[in-house]
Amino acid sequence: MKSILITGGAGFIGSNLVELLIEKHPTYKFVVLDLLTYAGDIHNLKKVQNAKNFTFVNGNICDRSLVERIFQHYYINNVIHLAAESHVDNSITDPGVFIETNVKGTFTLLDVAYKYWMDKPFQLKNGFEESRFLHVSTDEVYGTLGKTGLFTEQTPYAPNSPYSASKASSDFIVRSYHHTYGMNTIITNCSNNYGPKQHDEKLIPTVIRKALAGEQIPIYGDGSNVRDWLYVKDHCNGIDVAFHKGVSGQVYNIGGKNEQNNNDIAAKICELLDKIQPKEGSYKNQITYVTDRAGHDFRYAIDASKIENELGWEAQEDFDSGIEKTVKWYLEKYKE
Repeated sequence: MKSILITGGAGFIGSNLVELLIEKHPTYKFVVLDLLTYAGDIHNLKKVQNAKNFTFVNGNICDRSLVERIFQHYYINNVIHLAAESHVDNSITDPGVFIETNVKGTFTLLDVAYKYWMDKPFQLKNGFEESRFLHVSTDEVYGTLGKTGLFTEQTPYAPNSPYSASKASSDFIVRSYHHTYGMNTIITNCSNNYGPKQHDEKLIPTVIRKALAGEQIPIYGDGSNVRDWLYVKDHCNGIDVAFHKGVSGQVYNIGGKNEQNNNDIAAKICELLDKIQPKEGSYKNQITYVTDRAGHDFRYAIDASKIENELGWEAQEDFDSGIEKTVKWYLEKYKE
């Protein structure tokens, strides 16, 4: 039986992933490890809290003795690693936390897994022949694009923020454990996620929350920065596919083919709110522009053809369908 440690499972992407995996794989055992910082919320896991194959542990991935106890107690034979500091603005003001969690934390998990699953490089212990470590990363490790082009798995790394530099470092550590020790690893790099349970500070929840509160909706710079937006449940399906079908040592980019600039995002959300919850005047009147983020990358966009062609994954939501579901979810949340 697969016993999978999911780190960061109380966060935005992690909690959506846990729900999906418990539903799809009832015979697996899932252990979620999460420190419950500002980005993690135990209430995100309320739908699965009583599932027989679910266990929650409150703790830090940098705590090696705790990680070792979890591996031994729950006989962990697979890892899906999502735990990370991920807010770019926070990485600019306090980069040390990002190095600690994203670099040291990833190393700790990898090294514990290596010693628990393997006797020596390229020699797996009995019962751990199928053990796999899947590391969830970001397209921000590739840097920034101009008006054209797409990130592929061959794009050179060129991180531009302390956050993306810490994620790039963690990717390289995962890569090294595959090539040096023969660990069965997969790396996925995703584009910007959106959908239910995202933290209020992120762009889309901020636009919705500020609009409903009658406050100014802040947009960085002139709003021209472009991102490829991926509905979180499509991303979670991609992780599931990569975990089960991916080739050891490979990298898979997961993107939504939904490029939108920040002006487009804010306008579409306001238009939806105008229809769903109208008020006097348009919500668009609340849009305002604020000083741009330091070193703000202009554009990200992912070529997801490798995971589509080799593993059979494809996104189910376009931006119009995904953003409507997202706005309706947050309308319910903010009623509470």
